[in-house]
Amino acid sequence: MKESNYEEGTVKGNLILAGIEELGKNGVQNFSLRRVASSCGVSCAAPYKHFKDKEAFLLAVIEYINELWSKRHEEVLADFVGDVRQKLIATSMAYIHFLVDRPHVRSIIMMKDSDFGTSFTKSKSHLSLRSQSLIREYCQQVNMPKDVETYKTFVVRSIIYGAALMIDNGEIENCQQSYDYTEMIISREFDIGDGYYPPAPAITGASY
Repeated sequence: MKESNYEEGTVKGNLILAGIEELGKNGVQNFSLRRVASSCGVSCAAPYKHFKDKEAFLLAVIEYINELWSKRHEEVLADFVGDVRQKLIATSMAYIHFLVDRPHVRSIIMMKDSDFGTSFTKSKSHLSLRSQSLIREYCQQVNMPKDVETYKTFVVRSIIYGAALMIDNGEIENCQQSYDYTEMIISREFDIGDGYYPPAPAITGASY
């Protein structure tokens, strides 16, 4: 992986970390670069030495989040050479941990795309491309129909975000058993069984 542009401990890196917390707490509408600067102990002009404007700063935030997940995902894949199904399950579980361990990041990822500019939305979509690609690869490998692939993608993403949210807000306990149950559910979605795949329900107006 290329060297990060947002090294922690630098003013730029500290601004990004403070920006994640600010955005996660207050959303886009109430986001304040002045508060970000204040929390880092720098002048209100400091962010503009590193970022052109608010939109550029927000884009840098999501790029940093992408870097974090990309690094973690590469570590996960290294343990499952050649086994697409296990890569898919491990990726899903690692992403749940990623979201639970970083609640402000999860809040940002789950914000409405309409709250952000086009560049931010496009960059944010990269976070889910890895799991989508693995689902597509596995479904093609076992000859699952396209509509079932779409259905599986919807279900797995729902499980990932649902589990992360329920663990974070205390609806289910943050313990190994909860993660084991979640992994079992995801795993069952990709059991080949006897090769029969029931028709997937129609899903309209959504892109996964």
